[in-house]
Formats: sequence, C-alpha cells, structure tokens
Amino acid sequence: MTSMSRTHSRRLFLKLAAAAGAQPLRRMTGHSATGSRAPNIVFIMADDLGYGHLGCYGQKKIHTPNLDRMAAEGMRFTQHYSGCTVCAPARSTLMTGLHTGHTSVRGNSGGMPLLPEDVTVAEVLKKAGYATGLFGKWGLGDADTDGVPTKQGFDEFYGYLHQLHAHFYYPHFLWRNETKEFLPGNREDFRKQYSHDLIVAEAKKFIQKNRETPFFLYLPFTIPHAEVLVPEDSLAEYAGKFPETPFTSKPRMHYAPQPQPRAAVAAMITRMDRDIGDLLALLKSLDLDGNTIVIFTSDNGAATIEVGADAEFFDASGPLRGFKTDLYEGGIRVPLIARWPGRIAAGSTSDHAGAFWDFMPTFAELAGTQPPSGIDGISIVPTLLGATKAGREQQRHEFLYWETGVRADRLSQAVRMGDWKAVRQRPDQPLELYNLTSDVGEKNNVAARNPEVISKIESYLRSARTEARPDVDPPSRDGRRYR
Repeated sequence: MTSMSRTHSRRLFLKLAAAAGAQPLRRMTGHSATGSRAPNIVFIMADDLGYGHLGCYGQKKIHTPNLDRMAAEGMRFTQHYSGCTVCAPARSTLMTGLHTGHTSVRGNSGGMPLLPEDVTVAEVLKKAGYATGLFGKWGLGDADTDGVPTKQGFDEFYGYLHQLHAHFYYPHFLWRNETKEFLPGNREDFRKQYSHDLIVAEAKKFIQKNRETPFFLYLPFTIPHAEVLVPEDSLAEYAGKFPETPFTSKPRMHYAPQPQPRAAVAAMITRMDRDIGDLLALLKSLDLDGNTIVIFTSDNGAATIEVGADAEFFDASGPLRGFKTDLYEGGIRVPLIARWPGRIAAGSTSDHAGAFWDFMPTFAELAGTQPPSGIDGISIVPTLLGATKAGREQQRHEFLYWETGVRADRLSQAVRMGDWKAVRQRPDQPLELYNLTSDVGEKNNVAARNPEVISKIESYLRSARTEARPDVDPPSRDGRRYR
C-alpha cells in the first residue's frame, strides 16, 4: 500500500468514526471478543527494561515478585518484540498499528508529533465507548502540536510530553492534559516529588473514576530509563549489595551523578514492581479483576553502562545479543506478560512471534470494533484466549520488519521471517542471517550458506517501507529543548 493510500484510508476511517457520533462502534459491530461487556484494558510499559530484567525471565539480582506472580497467573511471551530499538518510534508503532517502515514517527528526536490523520489505539477505543487515559511518558508530540495525547484520542493525560523531559525524575513540572503543572519542592529543593509516584497515583484515580465503564489505561512508566535516581526508601533494599563504580555525568550530559548506580537501577525496577502489585490489588478490590486484561512490556531493550544502567552486570538481555539501539534481539525482543483471570490460562507460555503493531487490532477485537484498514498488525486474541475461545487459529506474520536511521542513506534494517532473522547495519552492507531456533544469541552469520533465504528477504525489503519525513522537532519556545 502506498503512503498516499494509507493516509487516505486513515482519513476515511476518521470520517466514518465521526459520522457514528456518540454511538459506540461496539454497538455497530457486535459484541466484544468475550461475548459480554468489553473488557477494561490496562497496558503498562517500562522504559529500557531488558528481556532479562525480570525474575520470570531469569533475573537473579533484582526482585520482581509482583510481575513474577502476574506471569504465574497469566501468559508469558518468549518471542515478543518492541516496535523499535529506541523510545519514540516504538511508541509510534504501538499507537498506530504500523511498523517502523510505515508509522509516522520514525526518529528519536524527542518531540516530533504524530500527524492529524494518524489513527491511534486510543481513538479506536474511544469511539468504541471506552474512557481513555494516559499517565507517564508520551514522546509523540510536544505542547502546542497536533501530537499531544488529548488530540490523539485520550480523554486524560498526566506526565511528560517531550521524551527528553522524561529523563528527569524530579522535574520542575509535569503536564495535565495541555496545562503545565509545576511541582513545588522540585523547583526549590530539586528532589521532593518523584514523578513516578505521581504518575502511579493519577493512574489509580483514573481506574477508580471509570470503574463503571470500559476503560483503556495506557501506563508508559519512565522506569528504569536514565536518569538513574530513586527515593531512599527503595534504595535501602539494595544499598551496598553490589560492587559499584559511581556514575559521573559526562560533559554536556544532563543525567545526575549516581554513587550507587547498580543499586539504584535495581531499586527502580523493584519500586515499579511494587506499584504494579498495588494496581492489581486495586482492580481486585473494585471487583474489576475478572473483566480487565493487564499487559506488561518494555519499549525496547536495556540501556548500557554509559548512562549508568549497566545492563551487562544484570545480564539484562539474558541469552540475547545486544542492547538498546541494536537491531539484534537484545535491542528489540522484550518481556511481555498478559493476565486476565478466567480468560487467559494461568501459568501459560507462548512462543508466538509478534510486535507492538499487533496491539491495535488486538485491542480493537477485544472491544468488539474494527481497526483502521491498511495497518501492519495482526490480532493476537487467539493466542491470548486460545483458539477455541477465539473461534479461530492464530494468524502469523510472514515477515516482521524494523528500521532505524530515518534517512534512506543511513538506514539500518532487520527482518524476521519464521525462524530466520536478517540484519543490515547500513544500506551498502550485505544482510547478516541468523537461525534463531539454533542460535538465539545471533553468533553465527549463515547468510553465505542460505542464498535462497537471503533472496526472499531482499525481495520483501524492496517494498517493506515508505519514505520517512525528516526527523526534526517543531520549533520550541525560546530555543528550549522542550516546552
């Protein structure tokens, strides 16, 4: 599908949705996938959490009891992928259902906005009668642009707009919808109000306020992204337990110094785990547990020691090669846990190979509505509920595609085709090829021995993408990096 036809299909979808007015699309298209009231959807996303950062994925040093329990009570995916190797493009694929060769935000500048014609998951669910709330890091449009959450389908927003602003855990302000709210104490004393705690509190309020109606809660945490800071009550659990090399911010780097970076990273993840446990307990106390699907994942692979995170020490990629920014598995394969008591089989594991762009059609199906046409995603409802409950077998991707670099002359690309994984580091370089079944660590490039596989992937790559717009933020106020 060409870029122009994609844009036309999205605009047509918006017009049809607008014509529906107050009538939820769910009533026009039938019941939800469960046959009853559409379920609440809670989507929790960590920032820079690696495939191996959780106990249920093999972590030995960091305590994550609530996420481990969530996996034991639900489904743990072993071959799920982010949308990209870095923040903004990954979030764009999640919101639009389009992979990085088609989605509108492909660079990681920090403030490039979604386009007015983009159709987001929130818009689809809002038209289906859902209350929609976003609490945390957005990264798809700064203030005064068409990309702000309240112009992209969210009823409520609290958190960070520009992702560079989200690097700070004790910011001077956060955004509530399109209004800047200053945080007393952070301006004067710098470290009084920990932003993560404020975001969790707002998410709880949203659940309580909307407990009588289907809701979509998108909760993109900033933990454990640098800057590596955490309140003392969490740091105490790990202080002094690891050999440490104090992190000192490099010239022109804005991250705060951290005398115990390993302890701080571990404490950040455990604090996030604690709060996820509290959210699950809240759902149960409000009698929403049985009609709420909760999904947890990460936006990309783990960050390295250069920003204090020290992914190697924690074995944060597990058996995978690479880290954040890499197109190898460690940069894009992420944890995914889905819990829905009575619907998703407890203690189950799935090796289904999917990616962020699958959540658009998945959530649309759960809501009993239709996603926009021309997307790249495939619903994973049959995997989540089982083929019998879903009424069909799980469809599988012939190809999964990722790219970084934006400009065609700087493009890096990766493709998964069945058990094969191809990586091209630069446009003038040949494809590397790995068999993930026998070589999940991508150590043995077998391209020379499999010319027919390379030929098929090369053929796919010729039509895998459309040209991207330049990765340039809109002009900011007074020359500031964010507004």
